[in-house]
Amino acid sequence: MQKKITIAIDGYAACGKSTLAKALAKTLNYTFIDSGAMYRAVAFYCLENQLINSEGVIQIQQLEQLLHNIKIEMTPDQKIYLNELDITDAIRTPRVAAVVSQVAAVKAVRNKLVELQQQMGINGGIVMDGRDIGTVVFPAAELKIFVTASAEVRTQRRLAELEAKGEHTDAQSVQQNLLQRDHLDSTRKESPLAQASDAIVLDTTELSRDAQLAWALARVALLVTD
Repeated sequence: MQKKITIAIDGYAACGKSTLAKALAKTLNYTFIDSGAMYRAVAFYCLENQLINSEGVIQIQQLEQLLHNIKIEMTPDQKIYLNELDITDAIRTPRVAAVVSQVAAVKAVRNKLVELQQQMGINGGIVMDGRDIGTVVFPAAELKIFVTASAEVRTQRRLAELEAKGEHTDAQSVQQNLLQRDHLDSTRKESPLAQASDAIVLDTTELSRDAQLAWALARVALLVTD
């Protein structure tokens, strides 16, 4: 029997991290944990409970006091629930995307979710994507992949994703949001986005989804075969 490893996938927004992670988990029969969706769930909670003002400032003290009320569940069919409410689609809106990086930078939020994520992956056989998976959540992961892509390709991917959901916007706005998130994620004090020293870089700019999956599976095969 092949051993089951932990696979940590980090990288910038709209590089294809989640798509690759989901495909890997399905192919390997591993559990997929979408850490980004978990932070989006907390951001959604903040918006719904008026914990972020009109200037985008988070009421951190109030949020810290309410964290114990936040219950996040992820199902095998990749649905995400916040306090038993299905928010799978609600967290993928520009409204949530605009504030998720600020929410993710709150130390108490990161501590709560990292602890939960580590509990989910304690027995291995998981694929998790995010921004600090290989550096903070699973620093001992057997396989770490850092995903990149050009800003232009990332913009078109995110634009297509939004339009498929009936949300109409323009490329300039999408790219501005992505670059702003890059800056916030890379410069935040708590667990910034960074490439782990032992991560393998995957540039998806000119690779199809099938090619990305084949690339990753080849790396997995080197680790799980005797």
